[in-house]
Parts: sequence; C-alpha cells; structure tokens
Amino acid sequence: MGSLLPIETAQAKARRSRQARVVWGERIVTVGGDAPVRIQSMTNTDTVDAIGTAIQVKELALAGSEMVRLTVNTPEAAGAVPYVREQLDRMGIDVPLIGDFHYNGHRLLTDFPACAQALSKYRINPGNVGKGDKHDRQFGLMIEAAMRWDKPIRIGVNWGSLDQELLASLMDENSRRTTPWDAKPVMYEALITSAIESAHLAAAMGMNENQIILSCKVSGVQDLVSVYRELAKRCDYPLHLGLTEAGMGTKGAVASATALSILLQEGIGDTIRVSLTPQPGEARTQEVLIACELLQALELRSFVPSVTACPGCGRTTSTTFQELTKQIEDFLRMQMPVWREKYPGVEKLKVAVMGCIVNGPGESKHADIGISLPGTGEAPAAPVYIDGEKHLTLRGETIAQEFQKIVENYIERRFGSRSTVDAS
Repeated sequence: MGSLLPIETAQAKARRSRQARVVWGERIVTVGGDAPVRIQSMTNTDTVDAIGTAIQVKELALAGSEMVRLTVNTPEAAGAVPYVREQLDRMGIDVPLIGDFHYNGHRLLTDFPACAQALSKYRINPGNVGKGDKHDRQFGLMIEAAMRWDKPIRIGVNWGSLDQELLASLMDENSRRTTPWDAKPVMYEALITSAIESAHLAAAMGMNENQIILSCKVSGVQDLVSVYRELAKRCDYPLHLGLTEAGMGTKGAVASATALSILLQEGIGDTIRVSLTPQPGEARTQEVLIACELLQALELRSFVPSVTACPGCGRTTSTTFQELTKQIEDFLRMQMPVWREKYPGVEKLKVAVMGCIVNGPGESKHADIGISLPGTGEAPAAPVYIDGEKHLTLRGETIAQEFQKIVENYIERRFGSRSTVDAS
C-alpha cells in the first residue's frame, strides 16, 4: 500500500497578497497578507436614517461582520454618516464603516469632510465615476480624499456597471485579431483591465499601493472563478470576493458558497461578502451567518462551535435528535457573544448529536462531546462521549436538558480553566 498523499488545504495555498489596514479609532482590521479572510456585509437601510442604519450595523457586526458597507448616494446620506458612527460608538460597536460611492462620490467626499473622516474605507466603482475627460478628474478627487484622510480604498468593478468606453475599446481591439475571442473573454478582460489600470492610476496620483483592494464582481459562478483566477495571476493587491446579485434563499446561498469556496480553496481572496437577496421577513444578518459558516467549513476561520448531526432515516423516526440539535445549535450561537470573552477557544468546540447506533457512537467519539440518541427499536438509552471516551448514559424524558447541562459544564471546565490560566 502506497503512502498517503498530503491534503492541500486552503490555508496551505494561501496567496501572498499585500496587506492593507482598515482603521477606526483603536480598531484595526488587517486585510490581505497573512491576515485571516475577513467578512464584510452591507446595510439595506436608508443611510439618512442614522439610528435605523446604526442598529442594523450593530446587528451585522454582532453576527460576525468585521466591516460594514453603507450606501452614500446623496448629500443627505453623506451628512448622516458621522451620526451613524456616533450612534455606533455610543453602543460600543467599533466595526469599521465603508462608504459605497457611485456617480457623485467625488462631490460628496469633497463637500462633506466629516463623512470622509468618519468612514474607514471608500468603495470606488471605476465604471461610475464619470465619462471621457471627467473620469480621471473625478476619480482623482476621490483618491485625494482617501490620501487626505489616510483611508484605504476598494476599487470595485462590476460587470453590471462596467466602463463602456473601455469595453468598446477592447471589443474593437478584439475584432482586429486574426482569431477574435468570444464576447465573454473580452468581458473578463475588460473587468480585469479596469480594476488593475484604476489601481495603477491611483498609485500614480500618490495613493499608497498597500491601501488598495480590488474586486471584479459578476453574477455567474463559473464567470467569477475565471475572472478571479486571472486577476490573482496579474496583481498582488488584496482581493475582495463576492458573487454579485447572487439571488434569494437556497439559490443565492448555494451559488455564493460554490464560487467563493472554489477560489478560497485555491488561496484566492482576502475578504468576502455573501450578497443575498433577503427573503420576506428574513434578517439581513443571514448573509453574515452564511459567510461565517463558509469559512468555518473550509477550516479557514472558527466562529462558533460546530455541531455534527445526522440527517435522519428510517432508523430515526423520533424527532428528538432534530429538536436537540436545533436546541444545542441555537444555545451555542446565542451564548457566543459572551463566551468569546469568557472562554477563549470555545469557537473550536465540536459537538455531535446523532440519532441511532449506526454512526452515533463513532461520530460522538470524533467530537469533543457527543451523544448517540436511541433510534427506532433501540433501547431507550443515550450514551454520552467526552474527549473520545464514553462518559455516562442518559435515560428518561429529560435527556435533552441533561445533555445541554453537560455541554455547559464541559465548556466551563475546559475553556474556563484555560481563561484563568491565561489571565494569570
């Protein structure tokens, strides 16, 4: 039998990009280089509503978003940004804010210096900064603001708002080729060229290249993978990943997870956003939770303890394991804001909630703590495994409550003692 092949993880394939710093007060979020892949999100409130926007930013930040983007599209929105920042500071939420500018960003950043200062980063879309002679001048005004206030920028190209003059030029160039490309590769080239040439223009204007982040967003999975593979080959700027207009519900979640996972596994990407269309009544935080789960599934980051659970089959007609799994997952997630401070390392805990004897004991042994519930026809007994060893057997009507208490005690004993040792 031959030797086992080493598994090349996403971490092992880490792309060595430049490192940018996004700063607000004493809060510093590093992007690129050896920094972890960061999670971003975006509000869907009217930024003029400073209190409503601040509340949503708080919700996104508590869910795990490390930077939050706001729409800054009118003088009223620009005037409200400092108040959003003020409200967040009062609530003790130090998440950096990113201003999303289109069409009039040059005027808003110039006319509202308090807005320019309150933001931690500017998103500039080179396709929406002006046409013809106005393009470079208006782009330059935004770069001047970034340099004046020492703010990083993301040059965010989107194929829904691509620079049409650049695209037309590349189409003309393509038509003169002996063997012209298909239209889609020309579109890819326009996206990449727009991003890289805009970065070079910003650097020529005096912008620190270590404060430039790039993105080239499209709405197709294979298109995104193709564009970012080529973009990563041609520059060393930190890259922001996101499948734009991914869609609603499972479609948007699956498409985003597929595209981003492929690229992250190849070591491409320094920040991510899952751009979901919220379902009616769904919280905006859903996009953040999916981003967290994505990075945790790839073992790039740990945010909350993971719960392994079987899908159920004819052996598990009882709903007990389903109810217990949801109860444990909800309990762990709700406790995490407190536990992050109280129990360092608890986010790496692995819990198993299994429904019968086929895989139950084995999966429970692989977890830090696990329970194998009785399936159809099995004895009404639920063995509990801790650190790979059978610890005790639960019976009766209160198995769920007893197991939750065991999990709490395990966390206190394992991670609480670590906190005490570290503190001393």
